[in-house]
Amino acid sequence: MKIRTGRRDDAERLLAFWSAAAHGRSVSDDLAGVARLLRHDSESVLVAEVDGVVVGTVIAGWGGWRCHIYRLAVSPDHRRRGIGRELLAAAEARFVALGGRRSDAMVDDGNPGAHELYRNAGYMPDSSWSRWVRPLVPVDSNARD
Repeated sequence: MKIRTGRRDDAERLLAFWSAAAHGRSVSDDLAGVARLLRHDSESVLVAEVDGVVVGTVIAGWGGWRCHIYRLAVSPDHRRRGIGRELLAAAEARFVALGGRRSDAMVDDGNPGAHELYRNAGYMPDSSWSRWVRPLVPVDSNARD
């Protein structure tokens, strides 16, 4: 397995992968949104590949202040092989290199497999914070973040 950073031409591949492997849909799961991310900060997108096939992803977003993890997904037929753990480690290494101090992750409450992965990696829920959202543009009612 190889982990690489995103490329500007990855948008369609990532959308197809997330459709098959990710838990739920994001408000940004469209060609324009993913292409915008790849133009803005392609290094934030970490892609795990086996023989050129995408088997995992994570977005390691850094805004100069906080470190955020999004879209950690592993192909169902490659789960329980350490790919998620390696993607988290790569995201954390990126954050440390950028000067980050703490990583947080958006984890769907209805995804117990993800909870186990994050707990095993040393993350824990923080009940003192709640996520508040406000759509900035009309969004598909099935989208989650």
